[in-house]
Amino acid sequence: MSAKRPKIEYYFSFISLWSYVGSVVFQDIVKRHDVEVEYKPIDLLAVFAAGGGKPVRERPLPRQAYRLVEMQRWKAIRAIPLVTWPKYYPADPSLGHRMLLAAIRDGSEVSAFVHAGLKAVWADELDIEDADTLVRLANQSGLDGARLLAQESDPVLKARESRLAREAIDRRLFGAPFYFYRDEPFWGQDRLDQVEEAIVSGRPPILAPADL
Repeated sequence: MSAKRPKIEYYFSFISLWSYVGSVVFQDIVKRHDVEVEYKPIDLLAVFAAGGGKPVRERPLPRQAYRLVEMQRWKAIRAIPLVTWPKYYPADPSLGHRMLLAAIRDGSEVSAFVHAGLKAVWADELDIEDADTLVRLANQSGLDGARLLAQESDPVLKARESRLAREAIDRRLFGAPFYFYRDEPFWGQDRLDQVEEAIVSGRPPILAPADL
């Protein structure tokens, strides 16, 4: 009997800086360990509000300043293009998220589109609220962008989008990215080495107390 593939639930948003910073490394882990990924795009601002977080411009200035330091640090560590204040940030990612959900429903391979959506915001300074931009990104990722766009107003996809936001809040998420492996939560792309360790070691998952 073959071993069961490891599975990760990946909560992210196209406007999540740190989801972008960790995207290439995450996909590398996925490939090397043959991980099944359940992609879960979320309404990040709703998650912030529920978890006590704030959008970047509403955070205390010391936190804003340190974030800029971290951005430059991780840009060098990951060797990725990264724009400090992208032209189209913040943007509403919901159209792109629904197109992604349509692709997932179709059974398509979506990892390239997920990375393209993140890179579009944080490196290429593209407007991910623009339908033509999203269609182009989907096409470049091996998908049928026009077909995905045609599905975006489907009530089933809108309901799925809402359920994912509620699910994230119910699971006590307070930012992105969040990775769940065997129900163990890992917050932030700087925890990816710990995610890989959990996969490789086979240790029991470490779970948050349910009664808090």
